Amino acid sequence: MLNETRREQLDKIIKRYPYKQAALLPALHLVQEQEGYITKEAMQYIADYLEIPYGHVLGVVTFYTMFYDKPMGRHHIQVCTNISCQLLGSETLVSHISKECGIKPGETSEDGTFTLSEVECLGSCGTAPMMQINDDYYENLTVEKVEAILKSLK
Repeated sequence: MLNETRREQLDKIIKRYPYKQAALLPALHLVQEQEGYITKEAMQYIADYLEIPYGHVLGVVTFYTMFYDKPMGRHHIQVCTNISCQLLGSETLVSHISKECGIKPGETSEDGTFTLSEVECLGSCGTAPMMQINDDYYENLTVEKVEAILKSLK
């Protein structure tokens, strides 16, 4: 499942820990970096490689929002909908993004450009409302700012 380079990286990572199981999060990151998301087959591969139950791997993948179990768009838009962002208009932003990209939260655009997700706190309450696109934070958002950001990504 992992290519030779990533398998070598994983073997080095495993050596840092007293138990193989402790390397689960880095192993999942390696799979996701390589494949773009984590399939059931990849979860089984990691479970076998780390000698842990498949159910444990599945539980971790489905618990953490940073892991994807389906293909994602080139730009993963995560809009914070927790209380600070919600009070300052995140619902309006989600509606606007949905309209502009032609997708609802949890969907990916047909051309594979955008995936939209509503997420809990992204840790930027003082600059709400905010969103994260891939690894970048966008704060103090307005509909106009979101429109400009989306236009730059198309």
